[in-house]
Amino acid sequence: MRRPRTFPGSYGLSPRLPRTDRGRLFLVLGLAAAVTGFTATVPLLRDWFDLRVYYGTIDAWAHHDGRIYDYLVPGTTYGFTYPPFAALSMLPMALVGLHTAIAIGLLLNLAALAAVVWILVGPALRRYGWFGFAMAACLLALFEPVRDTFSFGQVNLLLLALVLSDAWLLSTGRGRRAGVGIGLAAAIKLTPAIFIGMLLLARRWRAAGVATAVAAAATVLAARVAPDASRFYWTHALWDTDRIGRLGYVSNQSLQGVLARLVAPGEPSKALWATSALVVLCVWAWRTSRAVADEDWIAAFALTGLTACLVSPITWVHHLVWLLPSFAVLLRRHRPRIAGILYAILCSSVVWLWFQDASGLDAFVGSNAYTWITLGLLLWLPVGQPGVGRPPLFRRARATHPAPRQAAPAIAAAAAGHPSPPGPSAVGSAAGRAADSAAGPAVGTGRVSRSEPTGSTRPDALKPQSSSERASSYTANPPPS
Repeated sequence: MRRPRTFPGSYGLSPRLPRTDRGRLFLVLGLAAAVTGFTATVPLLRDWFDLRVYYGTIDAWAHHDGRIYDYLVPGTTYGFTYPPFAALSMLPMALVGLHTAIAIGLLLNLAALAAVVWILVGPALRRYGWFGFAMAACLLALFEPVRDTFSFGQVNLLLLALVLSDAWLLSTGRGRRAGVGIGLAAAIKLTPAIFIGMLLLARRWRAAGVATAVAAAATVLAARVAPDASRFYWTHALWDTDRIGRLGYVSNQSLQGVLARLVAPGEPSKALWATSALVVLCVWAWRTSRAVADEDWIAAFALTGLTACLVSPITWVHHLVWLLPSFAVLLRRHRPRIAGILYAILCSSVVWLWFQDASGLDAFVGSNAYTWITLGLLLWLPVGQPGVGRPPLFRRARATHPAPRQAAPAIAAAAAGHPSPPGPSAVGSAAGRAADSAAGPAVGTGRVSRSEPTGSTRPDALKPQSSSERASSYTANPPPS
């Protein structure tokens, strides 16, 4: 059976779509209605819990002489867990009310998501105009990590956009400017610091140096503004995972989460976790080295995001937006069925079926489903540039050397009216013409052929991502504005 034809650079997307604007409009409206119904009935709504943590922390710090890591959301034992620079970057929230902060947070997440989509699949979606972007918006609205990021008021998409801005610079030959996005993301939240390791693996010393310098400068700035908070964070809060939540909670889809659910209510072995994390890091280094050797930057960034989710002590479901680059790689390498299956699982909220009890073989498989997807992608995600259908964003400029030209004597003889005998000059002329025809118009111009891109204790209170009650039952009381 013949496979359906795909267009070059179309990321494996099938062209079997409505051909008229009216048909496309009806398809988008139907999908949007389905997304709205699903979102209103199925997912667990988070009531912007994390944004309330951010807002309450900044409000207490700026207006009530409070300390960053002392604030707790009313009725809970949860407070700020990011480095001090993150609080410093959120200081503008002190100028607005809570509801305004929520609205701004939604707009920022929308802008970040748009940037992520454009970097990953923009050239392919642009082929379909408004229809392509409308379909992408509907599909992403169903994706549980994206839903949760918006519903929590989280910063995951902003961090992903910062990191992928460096991927775009590297992919388009602007590597001298890369590193700022990764450095800022690492200063806001420690997990993206693994991307500095990726730059070192790729021997991008300048970009790695820039990222390290930016992260260090941001951290020093925060230490000067809030020295007590910085001292507390780096000496105490950083090492206290109980401030974040229970390791065995079903939303923790990291390797340590799997181990914690296996031995619950006991504590997982730190030695076993360290060993498994080391193995994952070795696999990452091997596979990422293969990707960067072929300058397949999006695959390298995808593998690094997967690894960050696996080795982090806690990876809540909403952190899995770091899997989005992997889906772009699957589509680019014409694996739409695999991408579709994994996407459907990550939309299903299947892990929450084992919310109350994660014991038994079925729970081992089902409650860790997102971890298995992440691990499988790390092991089998296609890396390296595809030979055909390579989208412009991932092309690398290559020099085309001009072919030797030996046609001058033959041309001169013909101009004088004396045909030259077939000798070395004529042979050279024919060879030059053949080389010109094969190499294209760049031959002989002395120019480089370039393709430009088209574009503190275990919690006993309620919290959506670590409570013992169903997450949708929680509604946080906002702190006074």
